[in-house]
Amino acid sequence: MSSDLLQPTTHKLRSLEIKQTARLLIVSIERQTLELYHDGQLTRTFSISTSKNPPSCVENSFGTPTGLHRISEKIGHEAPIGAVLKGRVDVGKRYWELSEGEQQPNLVTTRILWLDGLEPGHNQGGNRDSHARYIYIHGTNHEEKIGTPASGGCVQLRNQEMIELFDTVENGDQVYIG
Repeated sequence: MSSDLLQPTTHKLRSLEIKQTARLLIVSIERQTLELYHDGQLTRTFSISTSKNPPSCVENSFGTPTGLHRISEKIGHEAPIGAVLKGRVDVGKRYWELSEGEQQPNLVTTRILWLDGLEPGHNQGGNRDSHARYIYIHGTNHEEKIGTPASGGCVQLRNQEMIELFDTVENGDQVYIG
């Protein structure tokens, strides 16, 4: 089944006069899914978690930003599964090696796909800039919450699936969040 967000995505690309990349990721906040398309064909669907707060592009809202994005950076290629990444750097421990208290918050684990908003005034620039807000697609230490809104604004995947996605996509691939 293809996403009901595919048509709005292609419309948004046309309106911004941006050529669609071969790989396209579509995040459905409503369904808590990420669909991966290659050359227009759905190749994989992942369960995800987006923000506990309502969707928002505004800084400090802790909401998942909507609209068209691109992957600007891939971080953590060599990190082991479950590695904790702070400030986009592997701290040398896996999340299960941390104390119970350190494991309470959502941690950025395994891999990071750092997103850049492509819509000026919506998710790009000023206090609405997804990149400046450090909006990522990343692994999580709370895999049991995948499928429900649970993040602080990022898109979270199970760690093994994060590796699979990371190894499939490239910098510049587009991501539509709706």
